[in-house]
Amino acid sequence: MQEDIERRAVALSVKSTKLTGRVLAKAFAAVLRKIQKEHRKAQTPQGRQSVKKLMNHRVSTNSLDLSGDTKLFDRVARKYNVDYAFHKTGPDKYLLFFKAGQADAITAAFSDYTKLVMGRGRNRRPSILRQLKQFREKARSQPHEQQRKREAAHEDR
Repeated sequence: MQEDIERRAVALSVKSTKLTGRVLAKAFAAVLRKIQKEHRKAQTPQGRQSVKKLMNHRVSTNSLDLSGDTKLFDRVARKYNVDYAFHKTGPDKYLLFFKAGQADAITAAFSDYTKLVMGRGRNRRPSILRQLKQFREKARSQPHEQQRKREAAHEDR
């Protein structure tokens, strides 16, 4: 019991010429920020991380070969809330590590990723710059006619 109390106790020392409520509040806020920072550091990371951090979760991992865009896979994997890591094996070749317990979620994410990759080449919308270029050429090919407008004369003049 005594050890538990000592472990949870926080010592705070403040050097101040005049100890006011404002100085004490700033000191407590600094201690609270430090405690929260240590707490966040102790939590296990989620989502994309390094291979070393993923191995430190102390669970079994599996791997898949991935060639292509990793950013597109990141976008898909965020929806499925999985923990994974990439290891580069060559130019544009990666090894995807993930927790073995999340294999179902990874296969679902991977199937969505392959749908996106396969669909990207087929029905991709043309770029805006290409469309602007086409419109510019179309405008140049049309004859330019100037129309003169007459002002309507008022009767009271």
